[in-house]
Amino acid sequence: MSQFTQYLQESYQELVQKVTWPTWKELQGSSVLVFVASLLIAGLVFVMDWAFGVNAADSIWRGVIGLVYELL
Repeated sequence: MSQFTQYLQESYQELVQKVTWPTWKELQGSSVLVFVASLLIAGLVFVMDWAFGVNAADSIWRGVIGLVYELL
């Protein structure tokens, strides 16, 4: 049990004394960056799904690839 207590004490000391936490401004900047990157990736996935016609058998729109196949 003493090893566990020592582990908890050392973990607490490390978190309080050794870790350099970001400032509020840095945290906000990083959060905005992650949010914008997430939106861009979600938009890219949406466009790819729309273009390639995900679930083409269940819908009228079969994507750009479906249009190409109809023309051939």
